[in-house]
Amino acid sequence: MSLRHALLGLLVEHPASGYDLLKTFDTSLANVWPATQSQLYGELAKLADSGLIVVSEQGPRGRKEYTLTDPGLAELRRWLTETEPQRTRSDVLLRVFFLGVLTPQQALDYLDGQAAQAAGLRAELKKLDDAIDWDDADLSVYGRIALEYGQRLAAMQQEWAEWARTQVKPR
Repeated sequence: MSLRHALLGLLVEHPASGYDLLKTFDTSLANVWPATQSQLYGELAKLADSGLIVVSEQGPRGRKEYTLTDPGLAELRRWLTETEPQRTRSDVLLRVFFLGVLTPQQALDYLDGQAAQAAGLRAELKKLDDAIDWDDADLSVYGRIALEYGQRLAAMQQEWAEWARTQVKPR
């Protein structure tokens, strides 16, 4: 996923300012695709320069409201239907592959850390799920589906780390 396409997707429902997009991003997409304020505003400028969005309104203190253009919607649809999702490398699993280099206690400590991190993520996602007033809008429906994926993935990662501990053999 790219920040470019995340922003295009957020603008499908309605125009929004950079501030509004950052707020929405932080409460919905940050667990999937984190971005800083400077990255977000830089990408908005690039999207506007390329004609995928337009500044539809300007307010006080340089506030700009952005609207998705037809070419922007076409680009989002192209990305959704024609671009294969990236399968990222896993630093976590690469380290697991070489845990035999460590002492058994160090390996257990690493796996405990992974289980704790997954448990923490599960708690964060549950809190987020409870805090959102879900409705029938597309972003809400599909956002809920994405959040459910994150919750299930974190649960699996926690269960896997706990299982992996049982596989570590003392020397």
